[in-house]
Amino acid sequence: MPDGRSLSALLLGLALAGPAGAAADIVDGSYGDKEGCHYAETGESSGADIFFLLDKAGVTTAVSYCEFQGEGTKTGDATVVKAGCHEEGSEEVTPYELTLTPDSGGYTIGFPDGTRWGPLARCGK
Repeated sequence: MPDGRSLSALLLGLALAGPAGAAADIVDGSYGDKEGCHYAETGESSGADIFFLLDKAGVTTAVSYCEFQGEGTKTGDATVVKAGCHEEGSEEVTPYELTLTPDSGGYTIGFPDGTRWGPLARCGK
């Protein structure tokens, strides 16, 4: 399993077209930082080296994409969902269990190695 630095590098936005995962019932819109919300609204990167976007299909960053796979499982307030993650330029899929936790009106995304992103605010606010 990658360490926190390589996981962050792995998961930093490849935009991968495809159907939304079964986790669509977990996330009711788009959530991100300023640059991630720009990407959600326009479909284009602002050129930022780092951005985060959580939506019904998965998690997009500046150099990778994690597509939700299967149903999410509630654990307290959080939801654990399996995701297949792709690094930009690579076809290799790395499986992860991501934890989506409601936080300050948005979500925090947790990874098995303890890496946490967020809170990511709802886009359009």
